[in-house]
Amino acid sequence: MTEPHNTITAETLAEFADAWNRHDIEALMSFMHDDCLFHAVAGPDLLGRTFSGRDEVREGFKAAWTNFPDAAWLDGNHFVVGDRGVSECTFKGTKADGSRIEARMVDVFTFKDGKILVKNAFRKDRPALTT
Repeated sequence: MTEPHNTITAETLAEFADAWNRHDIEALMSFMHDDCLFHAVAGPDLLGRTFSGRDEVREGFKAAWTNFPDAAWLDGNHFVVGDRGVSECTFKGTKADGSRIEARMVDVFTFKDGKILVKNAFRKDRPALTT
């Protein structure tokens, strides 16, 4: 007898986004597969910077709040088709130097066993806001 397959839905992705806005690392990691990957919006590689495995992904996620202590992901729109999904939102945040970012972004997901296997983040590259 096989175990029931958990299915990721748009509601699941909305709950994941809510955890980001609460800056709740434990909740975020509860959505992630044991073999997870996170491709950050910036970094030296073709896919930005890749964090591999639960420990690295946890640190990669926490870096968002270190770099932008007031980070918020707003106006979320989420959809899922099979083992893939997308979340669109507006990212807002202020860096330690006071520069502010507000830009549309998307996360492209791959799912496995009812969890997020890959989170691949993309954000528009806008200049810092002056007001």
